[in-house]
Amino acid sequence: MPERRSAREALALLTDDFTELPTSAGGRGPGSGSGLSGSRGPVGPADVEGSADATGAEGPAGATGADGPLSWPGYGAARARAAARTGEEESVVWGLGSVGGTPAVLIAFEFGFLGGSLGRRTGDRLEAAHTHARAHRLPVVSLVATGGSRMQEGMLALTQLQRVARQSALTRAAGLAQLAVLRDPTTGGGWATLGAGADVVLALPDAQVGFAGSRVRPPEADPSAYTAQAQLAAGTVDAVVPYEELRAAVGLWLGLLTAPSAEPAPVPRALGASDLPETGWDAVRRARDPRRPRAPAYLDAYFTRRAALGGDRAGGRDADGMLCGFGSHGGRTIAYAAQTGTATRPAGYRAAARLIRLADALSVPVLTLVDTPGAANDAEAERQGAGAAIGELFTAVATARTPLTTLVIGEGGSGGALALAAPENTWAAPDSYFSVIAPELAAAILKRPPDQVRATADQLRIRPQDLVALGVIRGIADADDGPTALPRPG
Repeated sequence: MPERRSAREALALLTDDFTELPTSAGGRGPGSGSGLSGSRGPVGPADVEGSADATGAEGPAGATGADGPLSWPGYGAARARAAARTGEEESVVWGLGSVGGTPAVLIAFEFGFLGGSLGRRTGDRLEAAHTHARAHRLPVVSLVATGGSRMQEGMLALTQLQRVARQSALTRAAGLAQLAVLRDPTTGGGWATLGAGADVVLALPDAQVGFAGSRVRPPEADPSAYTAQAQLAAGTVDAVVPYEELRAAVGLWLGLLTAPSAEPAPVPRALGASDLPETGWDAVRRARDPRRPRAPAYLDAYFTRRAALGGDRAGGRDADGMLCGFGSHGGRTIAYAAQTGTATRPAGYRAAARLIRLADALSVPVLTLVDTPGAANDAEAERQGAGAAIGELFTAVATARTPLTTLVIGEGGSGGALALAAPENTWAAPDSYFSVIAPELAAAILKRPPDQVRATADQLRIRPQDLVALGVIRGIADADDGPTALPRPG
């Protein structure tokens, strides 16, 4: 079983300056109300939950008594024992702290308090935390460890999930980042809202992660499917991070996600050939050369530091075909989505669309690197919704308000490549090509013999200089002096 730490121990792993903030019994925290800001007077005993008797008497809405809104026998006594055992008054602690130099609102679940379950007062605290984050323009970091909703409060507990989801949506609409760290266990509604609903999801090794808790799973269920590693493979977790690396990982992500910029990403310099191809087939041959620099080389040369997103949030990853994340270039944060030269799978397109939507929400410019012979077209890709995934990416690119920059670094095969390209701001490396279809396939469709493939490549006008002349791209990247904008028609 993975190591379990208390809420305050988890907070201490991230920051040395955590300051807890109070939440009133009625659910009104700092800055709450109809607007996004506000103030409170001095905090008195009535403002601190459980300060009177630590038995869990409800606030003004539906006040009932020590055993909660359902008058569940023994509920008040169970809360009192949990408070005595943990030193906490609820299953959530929240406040302010800096991680890696970035101030943030921090939320930590105390699993020792009734299994970290969500009740109405948990909802009060979570709402207060998000309201404070919006009022002070701060990102939110949630250290989740929960078994789900609190049965002793019935549907009033379950509806807290709607409340939390709304707060998360408001924080996202405000352009503020949300990061979740999944501790052991993270199940039920806490996983479905604060966990899976965050922009970036990190998890501790071997943590139980899943909507179904251990006591409600089918008896034949494979336990390994309910782990952080399984969620990483399924594309719902971005990285599995051990405790000793957690502060650095969260600090890196917060630094990258809190640096908006209105300027487009600069075009990377070309890393391969510097001369232009003489023929269309020369362009194809050079783009397919296994010695040509690929996306990892371009990303290493472009960014001083970067952090990767792990999947499409829809059950899949294309770890070998699409690299997505955020990095630092010239002191600015730039998001990236890069094809690696393989046929891109549906999960890769969905991951790129997720990346672009997140960057757009945070006002971070995006760099895309195009390099694919085309979209994966096998039967499994069709079952995974290849067309819908490509369409989703086209829509994300078309509707993005943040600036996008594209460099074609190798093969640009048909719509599977075009989906990642920025309209009006696409460039090409000298050892690349961009085509409506691969020359071999074009020749086959036209019923031409194999010896006509090279002539077909010329007819398609797929060389970088052809693409400039056609107005398809803005210019050609240079190995030394940056991109060169060649004359365009019109």
